[in-house]
Amino acid sequence: MDDDDKLRAEARASVLKALAHPTRIYIVDLIHREGAHCVQDLSTRVGVDASTISRHLSLLKSAGVLMDRKEGTTVYYSLGCNCIGEFMDGLENVLISKHNRERRLYDAVHTNRPAGR
Repeated sequence: MDDDDKLRAEARASVLKALAHPTRIYIVDLIHREGAHCVQDLSTRVGVDASTISRHLSLLKSAGVLMDRKEGTTVYYSLGCNCIGEFMDGLENVLISKHNRERRLYDAVHTNRPAGR
C-alpha cells in the first residue's frame, strides 16, 4: 500500500466510523427516506435530547455524510450527496442477502435431520 492508498483508506474509514453507531445510522436512513430534518424533529423521532442529537449530527457533518442549511433560526440537515442514500440501500441489500444465506443453511440443516430429532 503506498501513501495515497493509505490516505484514501484512512479517509474512508473515518466516514465509516462516523456511521458506526445505531443512532447515526437511523438518522441518516431517516433523512434518506424523508428528506431534511432539524435537530428538534430528530430529537423527537429518536427519543433523545437535542444536545445528544446535535453531537451525532456534528460528527456526521464533519465526516461529509450530512450537510446543513439554515432557515431563520432553524438548521436543517440533509444528505451530503445522493450516494449516501445509495450506500444505505446497499447496506440493506447486504443484510437481506445474509439473512437469505443463513435461512437456506438453517433449512438445509433442519430438513435433512432424521425424524425424531
